[in-house]
Amino acid sequence: METQIQHTTRKITLPVTGMSCAGCAVSVESMLQNTAGVQEAAVNYANQSVQVSYYPEQISLDDMDTVLQGIGYGLILEEEEDDAQAAQQALQEAHYRQLKRRTIGAGALAIPVMVLGMFFMHMPYVNYVMMVMTLPVLAYFGKDFFVNAWKQARHGKSNMDTLVALSTGIAFLFSTFNTLYPEYWHARGLEAHVYFEAAAIIIFFILLGKLLEERAKSNTSDALRKLMDLQPKSVRVIRNGQEQEISAKEVRLGDEILIRSGEKIPVDGTVKSGSSYVDESLMTGEPLPAEKKPGAAVFAGTLNQQGSFTFMAEKVGKQTVLAQIIKTVKEAQGSKAPVQRLVDKIAGIFVPVVLGIAILTFVVWMLAGGENALTHALLTSVSVLVIACPCALGLATPTAIMVGVGKGAEHNMLIRDAESLETAHKVDAVVLDKTGTLTEGRPEVTSFDFAQDDSDLDGEKVKGLKGEREGHAAAIRAIEARSEHPLAQAIAAYEGEGTGGKVQVDDFQSVTGNGVIGVVKGIRYVIGTPAFLESEGIEADPQLNKTGIDLRNKAQTVIGVGWEGKQRVLIALADPLKTTSAEAVAKLQKQGIDVYMLTGDNAQTAAQVARQVGITHFEAEVKPQDKMDFVKKLQAKGKTVAMVGDGINDSQALAQANLSIAMGRGSDIAMDVAKMTLITSDLLALPKALRLSGRTVATIRQNLFWAFIYNLIGIPLAAGVLYPINGFLLNPMIAGAAMALSSVSVVTNSLRLRGLRL
Repeated sequence: METQIQHTTRKITLPVTGMSCAGCAVSVESMLQNTAGVQEAAVNYANQSVQVSYYPEQISLDDMDTVLQGIGYGLILEEEEDDAQAAQQALQEAHYRQLKRRTIGAGALAIPVMVLGMFFMHMPYVNYVMMVMTLPVLAYFGKDFFVNAWKQARHGKSNMDTLVALSTGIAFLFSTFNTLYPEYWHARGLEAHVYFEAAAIIIFFILLGKLLEERAKSNTSDALRKLMDLQPKSVRVIRNGQEQEISAKEVRLGDEILIRSGEKIPVDGTVKSGSSYVDESLMTGEPLPAEKKPGAAVFAGTLNQQGSFTFMAEKVGKQTVLAQIIKTVKEAQGSKAPVQRLVDKIAGIFVPVVLGIAILTFVVWMLAGGENALTHALLTSVSVLVIACPCALGLATPTAIMVGVGKGAEHNMLIRDAESLETAHKVDAVVLDKTGTLTEGRPEVTSFDFAQDDSDLDGEKVKGLKGEREGHAAAIRAIEARSEHPLAQAIAAYEGEGTGGKVQVDDFQSVTGNGVIGVVKGIRYVIGTPAFLESEGIEADPQLNKTGIDLRNKAQTVIGVGWEGKQRVLIALADPLKTTSAEAVAKLQKQGIDVYMLTGDNAQTAAQVARQVGITHFEAEVKPQDKMDFVKKLQAKGKTVAMVGDGINDSQALAQANLSIAMGRGSDIAMDVAKMTLITSDLLALPKALRLSGRTVATIRQNLFWAFIYNLIGIPLAAGVLYPINGFLLNPMIAGAAMALSSVSVVTNSLRLRGLRL
């Protein structure tokens, strides 16, 4: 969590509590940067964190927390990073539940007030009814706006809460005065207008916008939590010849660690004794487990499947490959979307500018307003504050995201955040992982060939099974069903030779890295590699051997089966291409997008797959770091890169890419890291996803335009610029309606995405 910078400063990333808008991030950043002892502070509103470089001898973390608490924020100071994230998650969940309750409560009162104010304004005592109903909206459901605005004001700061509190507070107080003392205006020949509905609806709309925003960003830390969960909490080490169980955090370099069947590997190291198969999809993305013998490397987070072994710890803590992946993902998640950076800049000046305009408006009218100066000054300054309420700005991005996500779900795609929407339309290079993206990601039997000269097949010994070949096939499947190897499971599930009925395996032996031996009805079947069959006295069949060479040249895995001294069967397996992969690649290329393929598989298999789908640019035998480096090279050439993958091994490249896309049948980590997930295994969803993303980001920009155009036009009108020309003075009621209309226009524009044809 901490890294040393030179010898005098320390750099640390901490969760921040209490931030509710882009302006809050500006306030937190400004306060910390102007605090003695802090060298630099960078706040990320999206993941609610701050990265601080500071001088420990001048200021402590507790001191920084105290500074922020003075303006309504705080820091989560936990020694362990996972503890800090757990605390932050708990606070976010509690805040979301509270926000939801307040939004519902505010809406339950604000909507009836709006109806009364618009359609029943002449009903007896209606103003008193609206005043009573509006008071709890401001004093209870919207109290945080006023509390935070006061904390900001004490330190000479302002944010969106300041504007909301001023506009609604002044509107409510002004309306309350007019309700209790309407004679003040009647004596001057004016009507005593009230604006309770504007104050109540403003609070409701802002709360609704915040609720939508919180929902959109609620899962930002899931990927980090799941990555951290890959490491076991406790491990068994052998120290001084004694086996003992300790916490994974206590593992030291050089420790000898014992791993049993089904256990996760806690740190990186090298196998000392024993052998097994380990699921290393975390590192390679390939579905087949890797054989581990003495001298082989093992990695933290990978899963041991069968057998047990001991290994020596060589990289622990933050040095493991898994820890490096976590670090990369965390840094990528901390980046800001371009649209958010724009909103941050605007938020930093929006509130002070509006406050200044409102004050200037009041002063000008008091100086030049004549006999009705006070009346016009109050009306115009309140109108400025009401019409400038930033609820449309708050709704612009989350509503478009919500509708875009819903539209994407209809077409089997999940859009995660604004960053992907901001960059998708710029994509001109797509990098595809092979396994699980272009292919199905699991081995399947492609052929089950018997020797041509099968006259000496002993069918009598498999009597009771339907047909000789079917009987032998059933025996082979039954034996393979006893093995946990993925290839064996694929053979066991193959029904190309019929089911053959239930088969009893009398004896079974697994030889790690070579194959299996099983006895059915007295026949001893040897199943495995050619070398294994030869070592067990099985004579190779020339024709099957030739077929095997051809199949290997086509990037297929070949398994031999023999009994009674001769090879009788050749089984070929492969990870089949998805039926739509070639078509999807062609569509991307037709759109002018360069398509690349990366895989941890061998060059022969990679070339075969690339040829079948029409990809000319590919690289084989690449590791997670290599994939990320490849993406960096494309970016260095000026490319906007979309990375598509399905495994944890792709997470570094996904985090590095401009647009990260995960296949829905892949790992949870890949889906959490990615900014977009194709829920279906159909790669044709990718061109659709790029089109939807482009249209959604266009909608966000349109929304931001409408959110600001109302202010650019409405604020001068509210200030009374037309009054000297034609006597027009904007009524705060109309200002409130214009504010509401800005929100309605933003939401309506977002809803247009529902009709988009992909």
